[in-house]
Amino acid sequence: DVQLVESGGGSVQVGGTLRLSCLASRSTVSISRMAWFRQVEGKEREGLAVIHSDGILAYKESVRGRFTISGDIAKNTMYLEMTNLEPEDTAMYYCAADPQWAASLSRSLSPRDFTYWGQGTQVTVS
Repeated sequence: DVQLVESGGGSVQVGGTLRLSCLASRSTVSISRMAWFRQVEGKEREGLAVIHSDGILAYKESVRGRFTISGDIAKNTMYLEMTNLEPEDTAMYYCAADPQWAASLSRSLSPRDFTYWGQGTQVTVS
């Protein structure tokens, strides 16, 4: 099994910066992909950025240039640096992971393609 714990959320002013962290605890499962998602109550969960064990990175177009994903899957860590934050970035942010390694999934930002989820960390921009 895999447990994911997010941290680093909080309240920030417009234009500010936050760095989210995700730490994975796993027993025998090998993780191939980790990603960040966010969700506003009443809306669908949206994928923001994904990192693949081969080093492939992908972003949702609307956050490219403001958000930067980094981490080391082998070390069970992942980060999301968010800059120039806007009120529209207010949401619950989730870390996700999946063991499936497939070229077709390397850039997927679909929630359906991820098995393990953290509890989320709230980000509020005002």
